[in-house]
Amino acid sequence: MSADWTAIEALPSPKLETLFAEDANRLETFSVDVAGIHFDWSKTHLTTEAVTAFEALAKAQDLHGKREALFSGKVINVTENRSVTHVAERGEGSEDDNAKAAALHARMRALIDAIAAGALGDIRHVLHVGIGGSALGPDLLIDALGREDTAYEVAIVSNIDGAALEEVFKKFDPTATLLVIASKTFTTKETLTNADSVLQWMGEAGVEDAYGRVIALTADPDKAVEWGVDETRVLPFADSVGGRYSLWSSIGFPAAIALGWDNFAELLEGAAEMDRHFQHTTLSQNAPALAAFADLYYTQVRHAETRATFAYDERLRLLPSYLQQLEMESNGKGTTIDGQKLDRPSAAITWGGVGTDAQHAVFQLLHQGTHLVPVEFVAVIEAGDTLSEDHHRQLLLNAFAQGAALMKGRPNDDLARSYSGDRPSSTILIDDLDARTLGALIAFYEQRVFVSGVLLGINSFDQFGVELGKEMAKAADAGDQEFDVSTTDLIKRAFG
Repeated sequence: MSADWTAIEALPSPKLETLFAEDANRLETFSVDVAGIHFDWSKTHLTTEAVTAFEALAKAQDLHGKREALFSGKVINVTENRSVTHVAERGEGSEDDNAKAAALHARMRALIDAIAAGALGDIRHVLHVGIGGSALGPDLLIDALGREDTAYEVAIVSNIDGAALEEVFKKFDPTATLLVIASKTFTTKETLTNADSVLQWMGEAGVEDAYGRVIALTADPDKAVEWGVDETRVLPFADSVGGRYSLWSSIGFPAAIALGWDNFAELLEGAAEMDRHFQHTTLSQNAPALAAFADLYYTQVRHAETRATFAYDERLRLLPSYLQQLEMESNGKGTTIDGQKLDRPSAAITWGGVGTDAQHAVFQLLHQGTHLVPVEFVAVIEAGDTLSEDHHRQLLLNAFAQGAALMKGRPNDDLARSYSGDRPSSTILIDDLDARTLGALIAFYEQRVFVSGVLLGINSFDQFGVELGKEMAKAADAGDQEFDVSTTDLIKRAFG
């Protein structure tokens, strides 16, 4: 049975400047500080009335009960009959799940120490092949935190396009490269094809035992051993850890080996701190809950179809891509958890970009276009560079000014030069980008997605929508797939 959204859909549509004028405490009411991160939703159209309505919906949808089920390891991924245990990877799940995750982390750390001691020979490069959650998370971590000296040079390759691998081959020494294969099922066609090509490259360079330089990250260790990886170099993770939630598990291996175990541990602890905030803070001051309330307000009340995230920090340039999978694969569903057709919009289309680059590319539409696009700014107080302070000062001022301009606007009799204003934005301001705050930030986004999924009444933890195209491509490769005339023509033109 669908939840009653009547009170939310009937919410008024006040202007942002009116909300500030009528409430001297608005900034305090809609700001939260947790884990070294400041969240500001005051320039959204959230009101105390709206929050009250969403709290009532959360009660009707049993958000508290489902949150408890998430953290206690109960089955909440009902379509696949699985529990969801990524929170146990940071020590916030059930006692048994926490213990299993800790044991697997210890196994990973022992292997990292053995590699550092030379057990696999001279290793200077780590080539990680995976796709989706097996690549996006590690790539984000290393790009954000590994810009200074790292223990190993790391490349993350996900694309089946051979040009991606060849680019790495030009830079890496095959005799000093560790191949890391990340695949939950160890059957992913793109990943295993890339892995075969890496092994061929290593063999052609004279590496006598290329398989001896392979690490497998998987939830199916038997498949990895069958493929040819020695069981001592298989790093398992629980089948109940979804791919897009897996960077906390052995999928985070490239980050742990390159950045050092202390940083990986700090990443986990930052996420755990956000988990504890999410579990124990009232919804009206709960960062993931407030963010989800704002997201749903705009999709359900204002009918916004997209939401944009702009990272005003080069180290977070991969964040929008990471969020695309996390949010759209999790909540891009048309079916409710009880198997009924969803009768309202699901997740917004997530997109974004980086800092001032985006201002000169897409902000024209955000300020003057006909689409309503809630904008999220993510910035860091401490600079990530050693150049003149003016660089970072200008970067932050641009981020703050854009939010102010979206809200205030500027009328003009010449409509081409008029800014309507009343365009919403939120700001996430991080004290200093380190492993701990990055862990907290990513966990915030995970729990935000969870809240939205619960309120929409959908399962955020399956992803059947990614399967059909892959199955048809595999069948086409075997000659077993009949296509429409257009697709048949394209295949003929490409392959003869």
